[in-house]
Amino acid sequence: MKKTERLHHMLRFINHKQHFTLPDLMQEFQISKRTALRDIASLEEMGAPIYVEYGRYGGYHLLQQMQLPPISFNTDELHALYFAMQALRSFTSLPFRTTFESVHKKFMAALSDRQQENIHNMQQRVAFKHTEQIKDSAHLELLLNAAVQQIVIQITYHDKNRSAAEQSKVAVSIENKEPTKENLEDYHDQSEAVSKTKTSTRIIQPIALYSIKGYWYCQSYDLKKKAYRVFRCDRIISAVLTEIEPVAHLADIHSEHLRSLWKPSEQAISFQCKISEAGMDQFQQNHYPSMRLEEQDGFYLLVGTYEPHELEFIVSYLAGYGTSIKIVEPEMLKESLRQYYLNLLECI
Repeated sequence: MKKTERLHHMLRFINHKQHFTLPDLMQEFQISKRTALRDIASLEEMGAPIYVEYGRYGGYHLLQQMQLPPISFNTDELHALYFAMQALRSFTSLPFRTTFESVHKKFMAALSDRQQENIHNMQQRVAFKHTEQIKDSAHLELLLNAAVQQIVIQITYHDKNRSAAEQSKVAVSIENKEPTKENLEDYHDQSEAVSKTKTSTRIIQPIALYSIKGYWYCQSYDLKKKAYRVFRCDRIISAVLTEIEPVAHLADIHSEHLRSLWKPSEQAISFQCKISEAGMDQFQQNHYPSMRLEEQDGFYLLVGTYEPHELEFIVSYLAGYGTSIKIVEPEMLKESLRQYYLNLLECI
């Protein structure tokens, strides 16, 4: 880092800390004691109101907060910011009051002609492919604000899943039957018969938003069910703030904790698959909270659970592994995957 750039960052560092020591500067900027002393002298020449306090608990103090100069970026930083911004292009809905076009227009207007030309040339050589957002989500901003400010909200949700009781009845009806083609067809018929679209009202406290494969999701705590739930944001029909007291401990839960919040229902069905090294690479790129890898007797297993109404989904997901996996259990899942491949053959 050049000295002028380092001094610029150092001004912001000491303006934030107000009190600092030489070791603070040495560690933050990876410089020697001699360089740190020279930099402090340079900052004083620039007008920084720094004074020294001697003694065991001494150090450097800033007499008052300074009016900092505008942030400046070098060429590489500008390029990194521009291409990071390209991720916004794939979203038609954002949890902020802005669009890609608005941000892009302001960013480019602030650049010199030379900088704009450099970015244009790089666009011809660098491309980032993102999954396009599939459906609009109208309430992202409210959901994000509720998550940040710890506010309980009421939503109307378009739920395409069956109730737990209906799922259980269908699962039990085939649980003790042979996994024959006829019984599987009967299972799908029963599933289709009880499948219905319903609208429900939920009282939730949003925890975090995330986007995956073209959809926005909201990890939340359902206050009525006293359980963590994930809602697809495009299925949220309405959302309003409430005066309900938020759940205090949720303030300590952050986005990196989301996978640990997931718990299967009582009706969930366990599965195991042997998985090859190539399959493990694919798993790392695409898997869900209900799945994990386990080592057993020198080989690896893909283990997890799925809800009764998710059979078609889990079959389609496992089929994507091709010959990289082999289902160990349950038998019904094995037969469903066989039937999936037979149906594919009929389409050839």
